[in-house]
Amino acid sequence: MRPMTQILQKAKAYLDARRGERVTLGELAQAVAASPFHLQRRFKEAFGVSPRGYQDAHRVESVKSSLQNGSRVTDAVFEAGYGSVSRFYEKRHLGMKAKHYRARGKGQRISYCTFPTSLGTVLLASTDEGLCAVKIGTEVRRLKSLLAEEFSAAELAEESMPEFEAKVRAFIAGEGSLARIPLDIRGTVFQRRVWEALRRIPRGSTRTYSDIAREIGAPAAVRAVGSACGANPVALVVPCHRAVRRDGGLGGYEWGLGVKKRLLEIEKRRK
Repeated sequence: MRPMTQILQKAKAYLDARRGERVTLGELAQAVAASPFHLQRRFKEAFGVSPRGYQDAHRVESVKSSLQNGSRVTDAVFEAGYGSVSRFYEKRHLGMKAKHYRARGKGQRISYCTFPTSLGTVLLASTDEGLCAVKIGTEVRRLKSLLAEEFSAAELAEESMPEFEAKVRAFIAGEGSLARIPLDIRGTVFQRRVWEALRRIPRGSTRTYSDIAREIGAPAAVRAVGSACGANPVALVVPCHRAVRRDGGLGGYEWGLGVKKRLLEIEKRRK
């Protein structure tokens, strides 16, 4: 193992052993005998986030785990090392509120609709805050099953969503943008950075996974970028179909490479 790789693994282990604590960059650098500037840069290249971002991500995962195990919001937040509940909400790490995440949307009402398009059937789902799911497929039953699994404790109501439907139809027809549609989605710090980068890609353009990794300051995290694209909960609105391989290949796509290819063709034709 190369010296820098050893240092990075040692730094990661140091942070893992102190979850819930706030470890400064200076303290971490001293613990692994590295310069703070060099450690910050190389850590971000290797793991996709800065040491502080890595700590934040673990604190969020701790909150998620506690909530899913039935802990109260206040207990989960303080046990993870946040100084206050308001401090946790300032970050909006979960997208939807923690009390809703705790039990897969328990106590929350989610509206959804399905409609046919040239790409197949599209399912849209929304909370009061914005779209929380966009799925594409050939079987309505399968799409509804995926939604029910994702939000198994929420009240799901099938009803018309004309405004969202009209925007999505126009987008698929190559005549509109989804950039201003409000979202209510959850993801890790790294995933959200990738999704934000995807939303900045102009219609009709593509970026390689490597391009996106460099844009978010994590050039070595190409595979993690691909995984974040695969975890995107709102197809089309977060345009992960615009992410391609460096060799020009399409890469992966949750809803099928045929759909991805057609989307790119539509966008390039109407660019």
